[in-house]
Formats: sequence, structure tokens, C-alpha cells
Amino acid sequence: MDQAEKDERYMKLALVEAEKAEAEGEVPIGAVIVHKDEVIARAHNRREQEQHIFTHAECIAMYTASKVINSWRLEECTLYVTLEPCAMCAGAALQSRIPRVVFGAADPKAGCTGTLMNLLNDNRFNHVSEVTGGVLEDECSVLLSSFFQELRKKKKESISNYRENGEDEI
Repeated sequence: MDQAEKDERYMKLALVEAEKAEAEGEVPIGAVIVHKDEVIARAHNRREQEQHIFTHAECIAMYTASKVINSWRLEECTLYVTLEPCAMCAGAALQSRIPRVVFGAADPKAGCTGTLMNLLNDNRFNHVSEVTGGVLEDECSVLLSSFFQELRKKKKESISNYRENGEDEI
């Protein structure tokens, strides 16, 4: 199996995690960490449930992976995530020495592994990571787009119902 096939295989697992997040009412983002061709961590967003900023899928997966290999250094790992990591998650990947990060959909509003900036390839840091983007991009993008379309629809319906019940202001 070549690297592109492996990337798709592991990204599909991250998509399963993203679907779990969606089922729980979370933004559908999933992450998987692979160590020596073995999945050692799987996670999905839990920010709304936990009401904690650090419960992004990537952070949970890195925490779990560190426990599994008994080290904060994830030097032989690859992080797969359905959405391009934000500054916090890219920074955590950088600090944990992850050599490779693979993401599905680019994030034009918060992506920090190539879109807005690339924290992982900045030679001013003491570590850089290889970044591969666009793996199963369509599948990852559709999942996110559908989630936010449904969220907007529900919000609009809620406003309409509120007004229909005789309230003029929100």
C-alpha cells in the first residue's frame, strides 16, 4: 500500500470520528493518530459537551496518543484530521514533535497549516512537520457544510417559531 492509499485509509477513520461528533451535536471534526502503521488514538470534537477549549479532536487525540506511548513526544506519529488544524492544534502538534500532519478540508477562517499561515513549516521554530492537505477533501467538506447548513436552518426555524408565537423582538 502506497502513502496516498494509507492516507485515505486513515482519513476514513477520522471521518468516522467526525460523524460521531455530528451525532453528538458537535462540529463534525475527527482525528486519528497513527504510530508505526497502528492507530493509537481516535477522537472527535467535544467542545460543546465539555465546555472546554482544549477538547478539539486533535488535542484529545494527542493527549490519548501520549498516554499510549508514554511520552509527550509523538515523534513517530502521524496526525490525521478532517479539518485543517487551527493555531492551537497546530501549535500542540508542533510542541509534541509530530513529524507529519494530514488534513482533509482546508479552513479559510482558522487554518494554520497552510491556509492562513503554516505554523508547522516555520523554520524559526525548533521543529517542523510535513503537511499534506486535501486528503478526502470532498467528503470532509461535505460533512462540515451539511452540518452548518442544518444548524442555520434550525436557527432560522427557531426565529420564525418565536415570531409566530407573538414575539416581535429577539
